[in-house]
Amino acid sequence: MIQNLIDLDTQLFLSLNSHHTLFWDQFMYLYSGKWEWVLFYASIIYVLFKNYKPKQVLFVLLTVAAVIACSDAITSQVLRPIFCRLRPSNLDNPISSMVHIVNGHRGGSYGFPSCHSANSWGLTFFLIFLLRNRVHTILLTVWAVTICYSRIYLGVHYPGDLLAGMFVGLFWGFLGYYILTRLTKQREAATRSLYVPVYAYLATSVVITSAAFVITT
Repeated sequence: MIQNLIDLDTQLFLSLNSHHTLFWDQFMYLYSGKWEWVLFYASIIYVLFKNYKPKQVLFVLLTVAAVIACSDAITSQVLRPIFCRLRPSNLDNPISSMVHIVNGHRGGSYGFPSCHSANSWGLTFFLIFLLRNRVHTILLTVWAVTICYSRIYLGVHYPGDLLAGMFVGLFWGFLGYYILTRLTKQREAATRSLYVPVYAYLATSVVITSAAFVITT
């Protein structure tokens, strides 16, 4: 049963990873980065300050840091050493010769669960629970799903790695929200400056698209 799931995961990965172009290589490589999204993160902080008191924002930011730190630590320090599942791009993996990679990036040895997935979904689920706004829910979900797809595109994670990471993020995102609301009684939803993250996301996407186009021409 488990082997069947692993085989299915591998087949799905190879199917998704096989579709690529020079432009999308660079686009996904940049999209998967961390520093590229600084403006997007800043816009979320701006929304928090527009909707909550400074002391509340401080508690929220500390909780976000804890959610991401716990998601990252559990995946990289606890679960990966237990499962020891090689990344598809790892040269010791029998399928590595069939994997399309970008800019020579192969990641570390093990990839189950995905830290990128756990961290992005941890932030996404926490903010969805906290802000309770359809605009942010759609935006954050699109962002997290595309982050996950970029990891398959780049050849460094199987879909199963990303799904497992999503559940890790869901656990810590909900736990962080639960503890925060219990300690601070912070339950009101955001209503002001809702579209600022949308503009920041679109602006960042335009920059990434432009950079990918310049690199490939």
